[in-house]
Amino acid sequence: MRRSARLLLGLVLAALPLAARAQAPGLRPDQATFRALYQELIETDTSITTGSCTALADKIDAHLRQAGYGEDQITRFAGPGHPKEGGIVVILPGTSTTLKPLLLLGHLDVVVAKREDWTRDPYRLVEENGYFYGRGVADMKAMDAIWIDAMMRFKAQGYRPKRTIKLALTCGEEGGSPFNGAEWLAKNRPDLITAEFALNEGGGGRTDGHGKLLTANLHVGEKASESFRIETTNPGGHSSVPIRDNAIYELADALAKIRDLEFPLQMSPTTRAFFARAGAARGDDLGRAMVALANNPADKAAEAVVNTDRSYHSMLRTTCVATLLDGGHAENALPQRAGANINCRIFPGDTVEGTRAALAAAIGDPGVTVTPKALRGPLAQPPPLDPKVVGPAEKLVAKYYPGVPLVPMMSTGATDGLFLEAIGIPSYGPPGTFADPDGNGVHGLNERLAARALYTGRELLTELVKAYADAD
Repeated sequence: MRRSARLLLGLVLAALPLAARAQAPGLRPDQATFRALYQELIETDTSITTGSCTALADKIDAHLRQAGYGEDQITRFAGPGHPKEGGIVVILPGTSTTLKPLLLLGHLDVVVAKREDWTRDPYRLVEENGYFYGRGVADMKAMDAIWIDAMMRFKAQGYRPKRTIKLALTCGEEGGSPFNGAEWLAKNRPDLITAEFALNEGGGGRTDGHGKLLTANLHVGEKASESFRIETTNPGGHSSVPIRDNAIYELADALAKIRDLEFPLQMSPTTRAFFARAGAARGDDLGRAMVALANNPADKAAEAVVNTDRSYHSMLRTTCVATLLDGGHAENALPQRAGANINCRIFPGDTVEGTRAALAAAIGDPGVTVTPKALRGPLAQPPPLDPKVVGPAEKLVAKYYPGVPLVPMMSTGATDGLFLEAIGIPSYGPPGTFADPDGNGVHGLNERLAARALYTGRELLTELVKAYADAD
C-alpha cells in the first residue's frame, strides 16, 4: 500500500473515537480513549522480523493531524533502505523565544515475540487480574502512548507551554537492524530534537512483588552495551572417528568459564545513593543489606545478600552473558568452527578492551578468540542530578504515590539516551509507571504491566511534562 493510501486510511480511523474501538468498563471517557490508543500501539506489530514501525508511525501521524497538528509541526523520517523503520517528530511550539525545548523520546520497535512460546497472543492486548499483557506493554509502548496522548490533549486544550515540547518516536532501539532512528536524528537532524533535556525510558519504580510500590525511580545514566564474538576453530574430520579436540567442546568449556566469571563490585555516586535510599525504604533483610553495602562496599556479607536479587546484582558490576550460539557444518562431520555471542553491560568507567581482556583471562585458552563487535553507540555519559529535573519529579511522586521515595538509579540496560547525550542533550528516565522484581517479562515471555501503573503513570507524567515545560 502506498504511503498516501496508508495515511488516508489512518485519517479515517482517527476520525472514529478511539474509545469506541476498545471496551473498557469502569473507565472515564478520557481513560477509555487512552486505553484504545495503547491497544492500537500494542496490536500494531513493530518487531524487526514481522512488523513495521512505519505502519505505526502512519497511525500516530493520523491521530496527531486529527488533533490539530499541521504539516509544519510534523516530520516523518526513515533511513535509506529501511522503509519499515520510519519514525516521527511532532512539535508543540512554546511561547518563549529564549527557553530551550523539552524533548520526549520513545522507541516504537519491540523485541520479537513468537506466538508458540507465549501463553497469549503477544500482539493482542489482554487485560487479566489487574495486568495488561502483550509485547511492548511495558517496553516501551506504555510511555509512547502517554507521550502521544499528552501531545494530543495539549493541542485539544489549547495549552501553550513556555518551552516548546518535542516528541520523537523512533525505530531501531531494540536492535536487529543497522538503522537506529535516534542515532539518525542526532547525526542528521539535530535541529529537530535539540533540547534542554530529554525524558526517555529507564525510570519508573519497583514494587515488592505484591502490589506495594517501594521506590519510584529517576533514571540517571546507564551501562554501555557491547557484544563480543568468541570462537573456536578446528580441522574437523569424519564424525565416525571422534577425538577430544572438538571445536564445540572447546567452546562449551569457554562458555562455562564465562558463566562463572564475576566482575568486581563497583559503585558510582548514583548507585550508592540508590542502594542507600531504596534499601531504607524496604525495611527487610535485603533492604538492610543494601544500606550496609552503600555504607561499606567491602562488606562481603551484605554483598552476598544483595546479589540474591538479579537486578541489584547487575547494578553493582559489569556483567557478561551468552546470548547466541552456533557451530558445526554437517551432521556427519566433526565441527570446524563454533562460536557464541557474549553480551556485556559495561559499568561506567570500565572499558571495552578491559572487558575483553577479562573474558579472555577467564577463558584461559589461546585457542578461543574474543573479538569485540561494533559498539551499539557512543559510551554513555551520565547526566547530572539537576535539581530542575529532580525537584518537580519528587513533588509529583509525593502527590501520586504518598510516602514512596524518589530514588536516582543507573539503568543496567541500554537506551537511546546515549545518542542524545553525545550531542549535549541530557537524558533522564522519569518516574510514573512501575514494575515487579521479576522484570515483568520485558524482552521475555508474557510481558505485562499493571493497569494501575499505566493509568497513574499517565496522570503523573502528563503533569510532569507540563511542570518542566512551564519552568523557567
